[in-house]
Amino acid sequence: MKTERRLRLFIVARIAVTVLFLVSILVLKMQEPQAIDNSAFRGIVLLMVASCLFSAASLAALRRQSWQLILTYLQIIWDLLFVTLLLVFTDGIASPYSFLYLLAIMNAAMLLSRREALYTAALSGILFGALVDLQYYGLLARIGLSPLAALQRGNVVLFYTIFLHLTGFVLTAFITGYLTERARRTEDALRTSEVNYEELKQLHSSIVQHLENGLMTITRDGAIRVFNPYLQRLTGISQEKAYGQPCQSVFPQLPWDDRVLLQARQGEFSYRTASADPLIIGYTTIPLDDSRGEPAGIVVTLRNLTKSRQLELALKRQDRLAALGELSARMAHEIRNPLAAISGSVQLLAGNGCLRDHEARLLAIVLRESERLNGLITDFLAYARPAVPKLERFKLAGLIDDLKTLLSADARFKGIDLVVQVLPEMELLADRRQMHQALLNLLQNAAEAMPQGGLLTLSATRQDGVDDAGQRIALVCIAVGDQGGGLDEETSRHLFEPFWTTKPNGTGLGLATVYRIVEAHGGSIQAQAKEGGGTIFTILLPIVEEHA
Repeated sequence: MKTERRLRLFIVARIAVTVLFLVSILVLKMQEPQAIDNSAFRGIVLLMVASCLFSAASLAALRRQSWQLILTYLQIIWDLLFVTLLLVFTDGIASPYSFLYLLAIMNAAMLLSRREALYTAALSGILFGALVDLQYYGLLARIGLSPLAALQRGNVVLFYTIFLHLTGFVLTAFITGYLTERARRTEDALRTSEVNYEELKQLHSSIVQHLENGLMTITRDGAIRVFNPYLQRLTGISQEKAYGQPCQSVFPQLPWDDRVLLQARQGEFSYRTASADPLIIGYTTIPLDDSRGEPAGIVVTLRNLTKSRQLELALKRQDRLAALGELSARMAHEIRNPLAAISGSVQLLAGNGCLRDHEARLLAIVLRESERLNGLITDFLAYARPAVPKLERFKLAGLIDDLKTLLSADARFKGIDLVVQVLPEMELLADRRQMHQALLNLLQNAAEAMPQGGLLTLSATRQDGVDDAGQRIALVCIAVGDQGGGLDEETSRHLFEPFWTTKPNGTGLGLATVYRIVEAHGGSIQAQAKEGGGTIFTILLPIVEEHA
C-alpha cells in the first residue's frame, strides 16, 4: 500500500510539472515567437500532451493491484523516453534539460531499489551518449536536430560532456539508492516500533484499567497524571478531574516530601469519602525516574484495607474470646460447687428460729447475693459453652411479636418507640430459642442506651453476599438501631468481649452472648455509629435450606 501511494503521488507530481512546463512554453512562445522553432514547439506540445495522457492512464490502471509493478517500470521507461525526446526538441547537447535524467534515476531508486536505479543510470548514459553522437554526425538532422551545436564543441568537449553526465548519473543512482534503502529500513523499524508501542500501550492500558488495586502516578511537583478506575470508584473523582490536581487535594494524608522521590515507602492512612464511613487505605510508593535517571515523580499503589483490618480484628477477638471462655468456664464450674454449698448452709441457718433480726437480715443479703452470683455464673456458662443450634423454620415476625409482648412490661422501654420493619412472610432457619435470646439482648442493650427514651428500630431484609469460597449467597440482614450516645473507638474495640461493659451494673455478657449465638449460626454481627447519633447493630445470617 505504501508503494502504491508513493507511485500515485509520483504520477500526480509529474502531471503537475508537465502542465506547468507546458504553460511556461506557451507563455514564452507568445512573448518571444522566435525563441522556439515552430516544428520544435509543436513537438514539445505533443510530448507534453502525451505525457499527461500517459500519466492519466497510469492512474486509472493503478486500481488493479496486479499491475502495480509493471506500471512502475513503465513510469521509469517513459521518463527516460520523455527526457530524450525533450532534448531532441530543444537542441540536443545544448539543451538545458539534461538534468531531468537525474530525476528519472532518483524516481527509480525511490519507487524500486538501488539496483534498478543503477540500471536507469546506465540507460540514461546510453541514451544521452547516443543522442550526442548521432547529433554530432548529423544523423538526426532529418528530424530537425542540427549538428551545429555539437560540432562547435569539438570531440574532446563532447567526450568530457558524456563522461561527466555518465558519472553524475551513476553517483546519483548510488547515493539516492543508498539513502532510499536507509530510509526504508528506518521506515520499517519505525513501523515495527509503532506496532510495539501500540501493543505496549494497549497492554499498559489493560493492566491499569483492570487492576484490583488503585494506581496513581504523580509528577515531581505533586500533580496527578494516571488515575485508574479503581481510584475513580473509591474517590468518586474521574480521571479528567484528577489529572493535574495536587495529590494532597485528593489524598491529604498521603505523605509527600523529597524522601518519597528517592526511596520506596509504604504505610496506611485513614480516608473518608463524601458518602461513606472512614476507610483504611494502604499505600506503596515507588520512585519514577526519567530517561536521564533523575527523579521524575512516583508511582503509588493504593488498596482499601478496611475489610481485611476488620477481619483481622474479628479473628483476634474470636481467638481471645475462645481462650478466655475456656479458662473462665473452668473457673466458673469450680466456683459454682462451693457457692451451692454456701447457699445451702445459709438457707439452713435462716430456717433456725433462734436468729436475731440483724442476723436474719445479714443472712438474707448473703442468700440474695449468692443467688445473683449463681445466675451470673449460669449466664456465663451459657456463653462459654453454647449449645449447638437446633435448626427449625419459623417466621421472624412471630418471634418479634413475642419479644414485643415480653418487653411491654419492661420498665427500661418506657418512653421507647419501637418501630418494626419486617415482612410477615420472612422466615429463618435457626434455633428459635437462641435467636430469641440474641434479639432480646440487643433490644435491651439499645433501650439502656436511651434512658430518656427515643426511637428504636428493628428491621430485616434480604441481600446478596459472598461466602469464604467467593461464592454468592443470600443473606438475611437483621438491624437494630438506637438513638443513644453512639460508639467511641475504645468501646468499638472491646464491644463483644465478655465482662467488658460501660454500664455501672452491667455484667458485659449480653453482647458477648449475642456474638456467640450469631457465630454458632454461621453468621456475623457488626456495630456502627449512625449518622446523627446512635448505634446500629447488624446481624447477617446465611439463608440455608433445611435438609431432610
